[in-house]
Amino acid sequence: MSHIETFKKKMRGDGLPESVVSAFTGLYQRLASGERGMIPESDLSPLTPDEVPSLATSREHAAKGLELADQAVVLKLNGGLGTSMGLDKAKSLLPVKNGLTFLDIIRRQVERFRGDTGACLPLVLMNSFNTEDDSLAALGDFGNPTGVPLSFLQNRFPKVMADDLSPAEWPDNPSLEWNPPGHGDLYAALKSSGTLDALLERGYHYAFVSNADNLGASFDPALLGLMAETGAPFLMEVARRTKDDRKGGHLARAEDGRLVLREVAQTPDGDLDAFQDIDRHRYFNTNSVWVDLRALNRLLEEEGEVSLSLIANSKTIDPRDPDSPKVFQLETAMGSAISGFPGAAVVEVPRSRFLPVKTTDDLLRVMSDNYRLDDRFNLIHTGHTTRVELDSRYYKKIDEFLRRFPAGVPSLANCQLLRVRGDVFFETAPSLHGEVVVENTGGLPARIRRTEMRGREVLA
Repeated sequence: MSHIETFKKKMRGDGLPESVVSAFTGLYQRLASGERGMIPESDLSPLTPDEVPSLATSREHAAKGLELADQAVVLKLNGGLGTSMGLDKAKSLLPVKNGLTFLDIIRRQVERFRGDTGACLPLVLMNSFNTEDDSLAALGDFGNPTGVPLSFLQNRFPKVMADDLSPAEWPDNPSLEWNPPGHGDLYAALKSSGTLDALLERGYHYAFVSNADNLGASFDPALLGLMAETGAPFLMEVARRTKDDRKGGHLARAEDGRLVLREVAQTPDGDLDAFQDIDRHRYFNTNSVWVDLRALNRLLEEEGEVSLSLIANSKTIDPRDPDSPKVFQLETAMGSAISGFPGAAVVEVPRSRFLPVKTTDDLLRVMSDNYRLDDRFNLIHTGHTTRVELDSRYYKKIDEFLRRFPAGVPSLANCQLLRVRGDVFFETAPSLHGEVVVENTGGLPARIRRTEMRGREVLA
């Protein structure tokens, strides 16, 4: 524990509020005592379908949700830069559908809901220092009723040296001494920024929270009504796991009956098979939650913080240099708060509410005719999903991706699989049918100029 005061001094010198200093030191003490946030399979029981209501059977609650819409706020997690896709600004500013950015679509969803219902429904962004200015500039003259702030800033934690648990130092680039604390920082940042108090003072009671890059997660009055009529202080949207979700966090019950979110980083090596068993652990966290703001404020005032599971991520201090010193990044997940709210609940939602864009493969699907925007700017699944596998050497970065689709993305409405290997430019936007595999074996870029494609094609 000898380094705690050094960490406190560093964080206070950075201007971080005492609540964040306290949250970090609590996590650090658990790390220093040998805890690594592991949740063994023997401590858990799987959730069964009869414990999990579905959105499909909860439509009766929509009328109640509409009654309460004036007491609700839409909160989007908007701190990500999309660096893995080569972006240097907020990912939410990337054009994604019909020339509109994520943030354009989110704004229009809120505006249309206000227009249709007369509800206030503020939009609030949790930004990082990297995304704040650009995102607010993009919102332009958009405003919230009753003076609700448009944004607040997430905090940051100091990295911890893996060898002696001291504060990480990297004089060549001091910014690398810090890491985002994970979206579990939501609760502390809401309170320390004054945003939670501002919302409560203006009569807001509920918050719908989701990632800005998940356009499937729009405000649904049925879910608000379900939360209100069941009295759940915290409601998590979950979906059925598929083989593609084996590494994502799943829900289970602890021995004391509490709901628990377990991430792969919290799973002992010997339990990985059970973690990835999608028949045993059926439900994954979509990272969309509904929070009773009054219950959250009571919890913060009584306990001082929301109890969140420790995630000690083992990294190198410079993520681009595998030979740089090893560190721990202490993080928390927003969804792990489900264990801290007595009476918390889950609801199964369709896969269409979980459409995060983490890669250009995801982006191509959302940009394509697999999805459309309806008149309320909700992203609607057209009934067919294409598996997309683009060669990361040429398509991983957004500029290179867009360069290879100058005429727009292909039609995927009748395509089960699109796999591209090698450097290929789609100079038309062809209609693809069945399983389409395009492989360029030559040393120069290949160029597609057809209007239709099917089957396997080898280009040289």
